[in-house]
Amino acid sequence: MTKLVLASSSAYRKALLERLQLPFECYSPNIDERSLDAESAYQMALRLSLKKARAVSAKFPDSPIIGSDQVAELVSTDRQNTESTLQNNILGKPGNHAQAVEQLNAQSGKKVLFHTGLAVIYRGLEKSTVNTTEVQFRTLTAGQIEYYLRREKPYDCAGSFKAESLGVSLFRAVNSSDPTSLIGLPLIELCNLLRELDVDI
Repeated sequence: MTKLVLASSSAYRKALLERLQLPFECYSPNIDERSLDAESAYQMALRLSLKKARAVSAKFPDSPIIGSDQVAELVSTDRQNTESTLQNNILGKPGNHAQAVEQLNAQSGKKVLFHTGLAVIYRGLEKSTVNTTEVQFRTLTAGQIEYYLRREKPYDCAGSFKAESLGVSLFRAVNSSDPTSLIGLPLIELCNLLRELDVDI
């Protein structure tokens, strides 16, 4: 069976890919993940997933390479002081507690789109797509935000929450065609792309 390579150092994506029970290894692509001027969240997710896969493909020329990236987009906000700190309303990984508080305050009561880009490169061919999950956040109090962040510390997660655990308590509704997409790797889409490239799964 062909061994896959996941172009990621993410423990979340690794755990998701393990669900397919296929042989794979992880290799960090080590790329610049900053957004470009006038780039939409959708475009950014697609570009970075391809960039990750391409960065690793030369090192593993005989293996299917999987690249994925998630970009969160705040659809609307009435908090001008918060909106001014978000380029194109893009929510990245907060990195610290203060930034996570700001992000969750911005998302409170709002709709957020999580664009998960996916790219597979194999035998010189590239397949890519973006799966978008719509999340409607509950209206959150300062105390609820503080409690959640102290419990999970999701500072390495775009949007400042972990959907696979307590983060779901922040949501009012989720609309998605691929239930694993919000966690960071859309497995239904991945299986489709692998089949298109004649990878036996």
